[in-house]
This record gives sequence, structure tokens and C-alpha cells, in this order.
Amino acid sequence: MDVGLVGLGRMGGNMATRRVRGGHRVVGFDPSPTARQAAQTSGIEAAGSLRDLVTALPPPRAVWIMVPAGEPTEIALRELAELLAPGDTIIEGGNTYYKDDVRRAPALIARGLHYVDAGVSGGIWGLTEGFCLMVGGARDVVQRLAPIFTTLAPPDGWLHVGAVGSGHYVKMIHNGIEYGLMQPYAEGFELMSASDYGLDLPAVARLWNRGSVVRSWLLELTAGALSNDPKLAALKAWVEDSGEGRWTIADAVEKAVPAPVITAALYARFRSRRENSFADRLLAALRNAFGGHAVRR
Repeated sequence: MDVGLVGLGRMGGNMATRRVRGGHRVVGFDPSPTARQAAQTSGIEAAGSLRDLVTALPPPRAVWIMVPAGEPTEIALRELAELLAPGDTIIEGGNTYYKDDVRRAPALIARGLHYVDAGVSGGIWGLTEGFCLMVGGARDVVQRLAPIFTTLAPPDGWLHVGAVGSGHYVKMIHNGIEYGLMQPYAEGFELMSASDYGLDLPAVARLWNRGSVVRSWLLELTAGALSNDPKLAALKAWVEDSGEGRWTIADAVEKAVPAPVITAALYARFRSRRENSFADRLLAALRNAFGGHAVRR
């Protein structure tokens, strides 16, 4: 199939390359000349503008947006909506809040355009391992685009999960679960690092991936990270979040569904960014005030 791709960064570039290797024609655009030049080495046709990208594709066109969520995505959508023709499809593959999909779709449909949202998991490994895709949109449109999804995904690695917004909704919950899975690994390995046994933590991680009930790809990545730097001395204890965990917890609050593990994992990330926090100073002051416990000045 012919497909356009807006955004040729780390994820977008890998996705374009995987499509080309699967026999598709990819016309890509990125505002960065460096990204466009790098894409051309992988067989991607680089367009100099969004207009050039649209012109290069035969109708009905399919254009995949893979840019940062928020205003960059909104700008790309507005510009593409002006350039595309009725019957064309926009596929939004970034980490978008699903309610934004639901908001955008009616205006695009009024123009005769189709809108598909695709939650994408796979990270930097997607080029070789494939991308897991959670796809939302009209069934007939999704089925027409199935060859693109099949090429990007590993075997049985994509699913039409429902109407517009459902793809990013399922991906949001996926990332919330990811927060919850990562946190106990971090806590357990910190406990072992503080033990008196001098444990070989990379070896333990590799061991647990051989038949243990806690085996996972995250544990494989743990083993790799600890093998490269057993004390993780090169890293600062700062854990960012990209929004999906917050959205998951907001959804839980809205539906009155308890999600204590995911919530605690997000709050642990917030805590990682606090140096000499006011709350910790207050705790020390209170212990000193009621019990005379020593404080460190």
C-alpha cells in the first residue's frame, strides 16, 4: 500500500522503515531536514512539505501522524484536513488522550475524511520485534488499512478494539498497567541491593525469566540495564511520566473504579523528582516536636 507518514523521529522513522521492508511505499514528512535525509537512506520518499506529501499519494490516501501529543498533533491534523480530500484517512498514532480523538472525529467526518486512532506499543524495539497496535475507528476503514497494521505488528499483534477513541483508550490503560508493573520490580531490586548477601542482581533477573511467575520483557530489560551498570550510577533518580498514567487514574476516579497500584506507582514517580522536599522536612520536624527525635540540619 501507499501510505504517508508525518513525523520521522525515533518511533516514526522505525515504523516507516518497517513498512518499507514489508513492501509498502512510504512518503514521509518531518520539519527536520536531518530526519528527512536519514529516512531516505531506508527507502522512504521524503516530502518537503505536507502539501508535497499529500500530492505524492494516490487517492484514497492514508496518512499516519506520529508526532508528540498535544499541540504538534493538533497542528498536523488541522493542516492535513485542509489538504486531504473526501475518502482519505488520517491515522493518529501518537500518545493521544482518547477524549481528544472523540472530539476531533466529528469535524473530520464532516469534511468526508475518515479518522483512525492507533495506540502503539513497542518502543525502540518495534523495528525488529514489531509494534503492538490497538486500533480504533470504523470497521470498514480499519479493514481497508489492515495490510499496514499487519506489516507493523508481529503475528497476531494488532486488534481493532472498537470505535474512534478506543485504540488510545486501551493504550492508556496499557501504560497505566505498565506503571504498576515497573514499580514492584524497582522496589524488589532495591531491597536486594541493600541486602548483606552481595547478590548478583543481573543474574537474579535472568534467573527469574526462566520459568518464574514474574518473568516478563520488563524483567529482561532489567537484567540488561543492571548488566551495563550494576549500581545504575550513571542515572539520576528522576522518573518522568508522559501522561498516560495520570489519564488512567482520572478515568478510574471518573468511573469510581479502585486503582491503588497504578496510583501509587504514579505518585512514586512524582516523589522521585523531589529533592529536599518540604513534606520530608515537615515529617522530620514533627518527629522532633512530639518525640524529641534527632534531626539532621
